[in-house]
Amino acid sequence: MKFGINIAPSWDSWKVVKRAEELGFDYASFIDSQLINADMFVSMTAAAMKTDRIHLGTGVIIPSNRLAPVAASALASLNAIAPGRIHMGVGTGFTGRRTMGLGPMKLADMFDWIDVVEKLLAGELVEAKIEGDTHPVRFMNPEMELINIKDPIPVNVSALGPRGRRMVAVRGYRWTNTVGNLVRAEAAMADMKTAWTEAGRDLSDLHATANCGGTVLASPDDWDADYVQAEAGPSSAITLHNLAEEAEFGSIGHKPPPELAKLVEEYRKVYESYEPHNARYLANHKNHLMTVRPEEKHLITGDFIRATTISGTKEEVQDKIRALKDMGYTLFTTHVRTVLPEMVEKWADVIEGV
Repeated sequence: MKFGINIAPSWDSWKVVKRAEELGFDYASFIDSQLINADMFVSMTAAAMKTDRIHLGTGVIIPSNRLAPVAASALASLNAIAPGRIHMGVGTGFTGRRTMGLGPMKLADMFDWIDVVEKLLAGELVEAKIEGDTHPVRFMNPEMELINIKDPIPVNVSALGPRGRRMVAVRGYRWTNTVGNLVRAEAAMADMKTAWTEAGRDLSDLHATANCGGTVLASPDDWDADYVQAEAGPSSAITLHNLAEEAEFGSIGHKPPPELAKLVEEYRKVYESYEPHNARYLANHKNHLMTVRPEEKHLITGDFIRATTISGTKEEVQDKIRALKDMGYTLFTTHVRTVLPEMVEKWADVIEGV
């Protein structure tokens, strides 16, 4: 199994990525939420120039937000800086679209976009749909080596539902699953394996990422400690943020166990207080995956964190990672908070013993 970190990019995220490389991590993924974080490609460029080994991935590009030829150019440019270390993660969109008042894009449109980018990166002439019409496009001067389209760029697709998983399997892409607990992680993997084999593929070729948030407890009784909320709480909060907007934007699938459902109702009261009333999403996604906001702190309890993240003592977290590996996940990635870069040290200690 390989190991990686996920980060909400800042101008100096390269420092965390460089340290992750030194500590033995294999992969770093950069969130693409343009109104919350620094630009993903700018942050990746700095990391590519400051590292030598670690693989760098978009986590994830939202096709509606970036024209396929523009994204292909950015990826090929990065690939020239860090040949063979660049990965293209793609998804239908969460905060990258909700912060503009939009729900997720259509799966079919996402896969059409991926197809265009892949063909461009393969040096092909391709018909790209731009502004409602199709236009032939290609890289004009690849022989000048201003970019790199010689080294392959793997495609990783975030697919949280059965239809998306089947579309991934048909195309043979790498798969990313957001994991909050082992039961759902196993159910999603079982469905993915079914889809993969139904598509006529060998399970040994399935690359699957468990994209997690969480923390490592210093003591088994620390679940309600401030550091636990700071390190794992932002991942748990996504469940509340998602479900508060379910009626408007749909759901990305995060749900708490029944005994904690009351917390969702409590958060909806908080959500209803946000202004402007016609754009509550602006407050709802503030500090996404970076901090727990003051008005939601009382809801992000130790029990809630335990149910929605991969957390526990060092030994418990190691056991959970081994369980994910046994299920068939080949890459474990965990969130390192932008405001808490020291988390990378704690997680390095965990993966060293797995």
